[in-house]
Amino acid sequence: MFLRSTLLFLSLSLTSIGTLFAQDPGFDIALEEMEISNLGGVQSFAWGQHDGKWLIIGGRVDGLHRRQPFASFDVAGNNNQLIVVDPKERRSWSAPLSSLSNSMQEQLSSTNMEFYQTGEYLYLAGGYGYNGGSNNHTTFDKFTAVKVPEVIEAVIEGKSIVPYFRQITSDFNQITGGHLEKIYDTYYQVGGQKFVGRYNPMGPDHGPGFKQEYTNAIRSFKIVHTDTSLLITDRRTQYDSVNLHRRDYNVVPQIMPNGEQGLTAFSGVFRPDADLPFLNCVNIDSGGFEVNNAFNQFYNHYHCANVAMYSARKNEMHNIFFGGIAQYYDSSGILVQDNNVPFVKTIARVTRDSKGKMSEYKLPISFPDYLGAGAEFIPNPEIPAYPNQVVRLDEIGNDSVLLGYIFGGIRSSAKNIFFINNGTQSTAVPVIYKVYLINTQTGSVHELNRHSNSPFKLNVLPNPNQGEFKIEFMLDIPQEVEVKVSDMQGKVIWERSGIDCISGLNSIKADIRKLSRGGMYYVQLKTSGHEEVRKVILR
Repeated sequence: MFLRSTLLFLSLSLTSIGTLFAQDPGFDIALEEMEISNLGGVQSFAWGQHDGKWLIIGGRVDGLHRRQPFASFDVAGNNNQLIVVDPKERRSWSAPLSSLSNSMQEQLSSTNMEFYQTGEYLYLAGGYGYNGGSNNHTTFDKFTAVKVPEVIEAVIEGKSIVPYFRQITSDFNQITGGHLEKIYDTYYQVGGQKFVGRYNPMGPDHGPGFKQEYTNAIRSFKIVHTDTSLLITDRRTQYDSVNLHRRDYNVVPQIMPNGEQGLTAFSGVFRPDADLPFLNCVNIDSGGFEVNNAFNQFYNHYHCANVAMYSARKNEMHNIFFGGIAQYYDSSGILVQDNNVPFVKTIARVTRDSKGKMSEYKLPISFPDYLGAGAEFIPNPEIPAYPNQVVRLDEIGNDSVLLGYIFGGIRSSAKNIFFINNGTQSTAVPVIYKVYLINTQTGSVHELNRHSNSPFKLNVLPNPNQGEFKIEFMLDIPQEVEVKVSDMQGKVIWERSGIDCISGLNSIKADIRKLSRGGMYYVQLKTSGHEEVRKVILR
């Protein structure tokens, strides 16, 4: 996980709340914390599982990386152990990587490897860490296959792990901070970067310097794996220097509206035009990819634990995101925009309906601390799922069921610690949360974030304010708009009509300083074909 390099400003925006902008999806999510004695913390790791037991590989045992190049991604923070966890028996085991070759040890103790498990084999690509041969940090050009059942057994019984690892060199898979996923028989490595050298927030030409190359791509390939060989074949690359310029984010398996398997790349950093996260998403299937600019995700931007669920009966795709780091968070009904991109506690849902429309909802539960960044959701293998691990929602009964577990990640002591981080403000936590699905038709209300699918992308800035504010919005075509500000009783106290606006971003200034402080008002924006409302608060 690599964070930003410059300090940016803080602003506020607003989201409408209430029963009009809420939804009962027919299910709830509940969390139950559990502990396993002697299990240490780890974040940004790879995992596989067999027979209900987890195999944890790589990642880091410290918290958020520090800003100083000499301290950032220090070797002392590498996870140089193979960790096995049995969540049912609440037991854990570990074994060092030291019996493996140096090349394997270095990659398998790196952070942000791409990984995917097919059957008994866990495939690991890239990762960022220290390389002894160059005496520098690098993104590894290695691709490794791990036979999960045998490694788990060897770690538990104290036997040799060496026979169950096979590694090849592959420049095509030299990526960190991307995602390795699978659609049918083809693997997809989505986004990510090649980072060589010591991290330095001041940029590549300061201090020791570094080289950073975003892939700007979706790389697809097939794996030919036998008892004697491991090959990467059928390599293909799709480029988009703007929309695929993403890393350290979430790529989630999907069942697409046509019933086919696919992927969605949610958010990601950093936009080519600003040191900020993407808000839109990219939908990927076996035929190509499509950027969805009609939807914006506000709540969960960096990589965090997530789970995907699909209802074939309703043709609805639900994606749940747990905490992490984001540019926005909700505060008592106000969507706060913090361009320092802080740690958050938010648990949110992104749903695609049968018509393909995507919307974001804030769940009524949240993490008790700033958790989730660099954590993983590990599914309960007994839950019915599609081959790409999307949960078959229709096959789950009305009782609560254990969907799986959230393990590891970073716990931060505050929202914004990056610019003061000396290594004590955050930790890698061994926390485990059981994640339950409560499948009911009388669930709690999930609040719609109306910004997520607004054609206007309407913002009130700043908010709260002292009576002077800007109303910002987007238009597809030039047209006239009407703006009104009303009090809670519906009385119009400020309005403008017949305003000629351009296609793209528009801004209108409003002044209601004569009104009493501490009041709440409604801003209404209207065109000939659409109308939206936001709340504004005077302090």
